[in-house]
Amino acid sequence: MSLAFLSLPALAVVLVSSVFILGSSSWRLRLIALGLQYIAVTLLVSFSWPLPLAAVKLVAGWMAGGVLGISRGRSRMPLEQARWPAEWMFRLLATVLVFLAVASLVPQVVAALPQMSVMQAWGGLSLVGMGLLSLGFSQRTFASLLGLLTFLSGFEILYAVVEESTLVAGLLAFVNLGIALSGSYLMDQETEEGTA
Repeated sequence: MSLAFLSLPALAVVLVSSVFILGSSSWRLRLIALGLQYIAVTLLVSFSWPLPLAAVKLVAGWMAGGVLGISRGRSRMPLEQARWPAEWMFRLLATVLVFLAVASLVPQVVAALPQMSVMQAWGGLSLVGMGLLSLGFSQRTFASLLGLLTFLSGFEILYAVVEESTLVAGLLAFVNLGIALSGSYLMDQETEEGTA
């Protein structure tokens, strides 16, 4: 069964969720956006891989989000402060620049990899760019982890076109879970240092 008709909605979810992860100050809403992002990533990967193999990304991503949610929920670190309008404008401008860079790179990537669809190129490159942007703007461990997982999701979309292997799918799932578990440890350490 082909899911190609879902490529445009999946791309829209990828773009909106990555912007929301960068811009939102609520950790719960950011985790919901990450969960929706993993659904869209799974759909974009399923154009290159069989759906059961692509579903590994969804399961691993939701497990990683669950681990981060549990750790953040029991953390006593203060919530992020409201951002000033100048910071919002700067983030918006940086996001527009990332999307302009992606728009200029997509034709080159699709020409170099003809088996890649335009939607996969847009989704993968957008997540890589927004993940790097989120990492650059992060001041707390939780936000850095979300940026890292977003970056890795974009890489997974791009890499799925090149390599279809059960071993690679398992390894990337292991990397997602490893990031979440090590991030959980780091958030616990951050909480202990903040209360000491």
